[in-house]
Amino acid sequence: MADIIKEQEQKRMDYVVEKIKNEEETAKKKISRASADTKAIQADFKNNVRIKTGTYSGMMETALTVRQQQMQLEERENSRNQAAHRLEILERMEKKPYFARVDLIEQGEDKKETIYIGLATFSNGPDEFLVYDWRAPISSVYYDGGLGKTTYATPDGEREVDVVLKRQFMVDDGKILTVFDTDETVGDQMLLEVLDESSDVKMKSIVTTIQKEQNKIIRDTKSDLLFVQGAAGSGKTSAVLQRVAYLLYRYRGNLNSGQIILFSPNQLFNDYIDQVLPELGEHNMVQMTYYQYTQHRLPKMHVETLKERFEEDNHGTNKKIRVIKDSLKFFDATTAYSNYLERNGMRFKNIMHNGEIFFSRKEIKSIYYSFNENYHLGNRLEATQEELLKRLSSRVGQEARTDRVQKAVQDLPAQELNALYGDHPRNFVDGDKELLFLCKQYVTKEFMKIKRTIVKKRFLNVNAQYVHFLRHVPSLLDLSKFDVSDDEWQKGVENTIDQIKKRSLPMTDVSCFLYLYDRITGKKGDIRMRYVFIDEIQDYTAYQLAYLKTEFPRAHFTMLGDLNQAIFTKENSHSLLSELSTMFDKDRTNVVQLTKSYRSTRQITDFTKEVLVDGEKVTAFNRNGSLPTMTIDADRERLVEDVKERLLQNDALKLTTAIICKSLSECEWLTEQLNVKGVKATLIRTENQRLVPGTIVVPSYLAKGLEFDAVIMWNANKENYHEEDERQLVYTICSRAMHRLDITVDGEMSPLFDRVPKDLYEMIEK
Repeated sequence: MADIIKEQEQKRMDYVVEKIKNEEETAKKKISRASADTKAIQADFKNNVRIKTGTYSGMMETALTVRQQQMQLEERENSRNQAAHRLEILERMEKKPYFARVDLIEQGEDKKETIYIGLATFSNGPDEFLVYDWRAPISSVYYDGGLGKTTYATPDGEREVDVVLKRQFMVDDGKILTVFDTDETVGDQMLLEVLDESSDVKMKSIVTTIQKEQNKIIRDTKSDLLFVQGAAGSGKTSAVLQRVAYLLYRYRGNLNSGQIILFSPNQLFNDYIDQVLPELGEHNMVQMTYYQYTQHRLPKMHVETLKERFEEDNHGTNKKIRVIKDSLKFFDATTAYSNYLERNGMRFKNIMHNGEIFFSRKEIKSIYYSFNENYHLGNRLEATQEELLKRLSSRVGQEARTDRVQKAVQDLPAQELNALYGDHPRNFVDGDKELLFLCKQYVTKEFMKIKRTIVKKRFLNVNAQYVHFLRHVPSLLDLSKFDVSDDEWQKGVENTIDQIKKRSLPMTDVSCFLYLYDRITGKKGDIRMRYVFIDEIQDYTAYQLAYLKTEFPRAHFTMLGDLNQAIFTKENSHSLLSELSTMFDKDRTNVVQLTKSYRSTRQITDFTKEVLVDGEKVTAFNRNGSLPTMTIDADRERLVEDVKERLLQNDALKLTTAIICKSLSECEWLTEQLNVKGVKATLIRTENQRLVPGTIVVPSYLAKGLEFDAVIMWNANKENYHEEDERQLVYTICSRAMHRLDITVDGEMSPLFDRVPKDLYEMIEK
């Protein structure tokens, strides 16, 4: 019976593939025709268009002809681009036309309807849909439930259907390999087939294996905040990328990829995911890291990098001050301080000219606070700028009448004198008027630097303003609640001043610095952006999130991460959800928890979750593999030999391996040792590198969001991992492994593994 079903389904797939090939030929002809038309239009323009500039009517005729040609070219280019885009999708569909079939009976109907679900909609005429896009409303019945009665959302409201068959296909190059009939969302058999595949240097689309919980994330259109807490390997990032594709499909014509921004953990991860949306036939959204976003806004400052942030001193008073600066209370204190600036406290710079004060900071401050209370910060600044330009203009007139300037103008060579006239007609009433005009032009040129300073608002002293704010924090915030004294705080301010003098800002200061600047200058944020996605949310602070909300005031937010993997915010990450609840309307907030981990084998998941204490819930998908190993050696040199042996075994099994070290310096040392022993391994030094096939050596803070067939955790000894708040870092490292996890230890094992039951790993002591 199974062979008959497979044969029937293959016959149908062959028919669809044939139709797809026919449409591919049509698309190719459209591309060729549009390209030929473009060349013909360009040739016609070159050979036949005459430029007429002798009369006004001739100029108008020329302009209209050029515009007409431009419109024709744009039309052909759009036609070519649409055909090329469609061809790309068809070529993908030719290899895998669809992956699922659902038989259903619509409410009030007797006749059964069969739909096939694939990457995109494909029809043979207006009435014969051969394949439905996985994002189409009716396709959700495949993802959302089993057999029997269910509903799906349409633009006209909920619709009820009775699902009588759910069938899944494993397909390769148009050939059906396996057919699964199931009453589940996606059967375990199919999941196992997909999950047993090797990892790649690029993330793959998961449309064939979207789970019910993931589908809720993908199709949520009502929430202002969608918060996804997902265990390592639960498919949260994949689901969110499919969500982007769904939103672009759902709001086609009203939403484009340029109105969606994704903040990812590092540039390496951006590179890893950059093919998912193109595979789904969509353009990539705007992608950047929070570091890139802030560094772009502070081009003359050095913003702390991931490496510097990971290695900075975060103990004692430094740690307590960082907790303050990362908090929502500090954000509120910044807002309160900016409101205080409406009345007093603004810091300005002298505007200088030839080494002398032209407009003093005292004069600028007097102008700033001369406006009444209806002028808020941004308005005051604009009004101050206008008044300074007005006073500059007055000074130009005064200076132009001085003997110094008049003599300088009269002594100018003819060429420089002509330059002062510019395009101004030379029909002056008399010589005095002409001289005054030239003198004003001369002084205006002299004062150009002053004008630029005013126009670019360089009379603001933003650095001094930020320091002034930090100095006044004890009057805005109860430091004792953070166990910090005033003296400790002021000492921390001195450290920040030292950094600013070096034109550098720690990440914990950057958001506050920018938010204060935006409040002072009246910057309103990017109202064009409609959707903001933030990955690895656990490493963001409440301050950063509050700031991003002001930066994108009209956007819907999707935040996803695993609170078990907080590398930078550590134990503070668990208070994040409660802080977020104060920023968003509770009625328009949706929290989804993904507890099942699909990435790793059951043995690896069971091991890694035991590292955590009071962690978020994690359950393993039932995919079996070997136990993790813990290899303990007496010295590092022997440990390198063990790593070499394991790499040879992994290569024989065709597993790609990532060796994850705690720091970059360890990565550099280990890579050098392996190279000496003839082992080829690529060192990932920075987030700007690309992932490559083969063995890589990568520091822990760059491994976020990535997955590998096999992971070797380098030197997990007591010296390297001993702080209690490093549990989440250890969990993150171990949970990158899909099929195999090997931990190496030089000397005594880290106490962070003490609570892991001995039967969950294999101990190898040498």
